[in-house]
Amino acid sequence: MGGTILSILSDVFGLSDEQAMLRVQQQDDSQAYALLVQRWRGRIQRLCGRLTGDAHRAEDVAQEVFTKIFLHRAGYRHEGRFSTFIWRVAVNACHDERRRQKRRNEYSLHEENSLGQTGIETLESTAPGPSTAAVKQEQANLVRQALMKLPEHYRSVVVLRHYEGLKFREIAEVLDIAEGTVKSRMAEALSRLERALKSSMGDSAVRRSS
Repeated sequence: MGGTILSILSDVFGLSDEQAMLRVQQQDDSQAYALLVQRWRGRIQRLCGRLTGDAHRAEDVAQEVFTKIFLHRAGYRHEGRFSTFIWRVAVNACHDERRRQKRRNEYSLHEENSLGQTGIETLESTAPGPSTAAVKQEQANLVRQALMKLPEHYRSVVVLRHYEGLKFREIAEVLDIAEGTVKSRMAEALSRLERALKSSMGDSAVRRSS
């Protein structure tokens, strides 16, 4: 009996994402579905935190993503990569959540600054002395605020590229746009971020010196 269970577990855990999703699609395999959730939960939740700016809602949105993955399993194309499928569902779910936030007027500066580990990572700082941590935190808050002010089509490209490590080709597949469009959006997004951060950090320096 024990050998049979181990054999079943080995069979399931040895599946690639694509093989697991195919089982979910064709057999409603709950073990294969649980495997996909286990593998992807952390990355999807982090993505949701970064795209929505709301760490408290990120877990709920991530759960919504996995629910949609199961409900729309018939639309999964087995010749494609599962990663493209789940990133696309996640990005769309985050955009839907942002629209709900705006309708409910729930988006606030407090939510921007409460991202914690699910938000944008802190910037490196060379400021000496005990104030280094405070400077890093202040810079991280400025980056979060600047990123959240970007239009969704720019923010998605920045997050997928710089925080999730996707290649331009992969981002193009996820967003269903041309690779050249991804590159142009990235260039414009970085330009906007640079301008916003220069302005914000200048204002911050004035406040610290006053």
